[in-house]
Amino acid sequence: MNKKLLLPIAFFALATVLYFGLYRDPREVPSPLIGKPAPAFTLAQLGNASATFSPVDLKGKVWLFNVWASWCPNCKDEHPDLMALQKSAVVPIIGLNYKDKRELGLDVLRKTGNPYNLSAYDPDGKAALDWGVYGAPETFLIDKDGIIRAKHVGPVTQEIIATKFAPHFTVSAAGR
Repeated sequence: MNKKLLLPIAFFALATVLYFGLYRDPREVPSPLIGKPAPAFTLAQLGNASATFSPVDLKGKVWLFNVWASWCPNCKDEHPDLMALQKSAVVPIIGLNYKDKRELGLDVLRKTGNPYNLSAYDPDGKAALDWGVYGAPETFLIDKDGIIRAKHVGPVTQEIIATKFAPHFTVSAAGR
């Protein structure tokens, strides 16, 4: 290939990638786990260190899995929306307390209210790593067959719950 053409071709390729990138939502991080079984783990519960949680415990139910931490400012932003969803009892919400100190996580829930049916405790982030978690907050929707159907990076809002997650809730009522 002619070396004089290499630079214009490289420039055109880069410009094409950047052009299409302008139309993508930078908060939308695609997950290779969508459509695949939820990664298995067994962790102690945040509020009861002698009890455990595993995703197989909710097989047959549609549920949300919300990664959060006491040190996470965006987790505080989404908290009222998670509380409202929990009050509606439409779908179980399981928390994953991520890279946190147990007492700090419990303190946040005591002071602000607990939107979770339970929270698993992942102090070193190893379980979250298997889920492809980049940080907190991140929220996943898992269907009754244990398949991840949706993921959202960043704080959830009523709009995100309604558009991204709620379409999957309808099967929840039959599976609860």
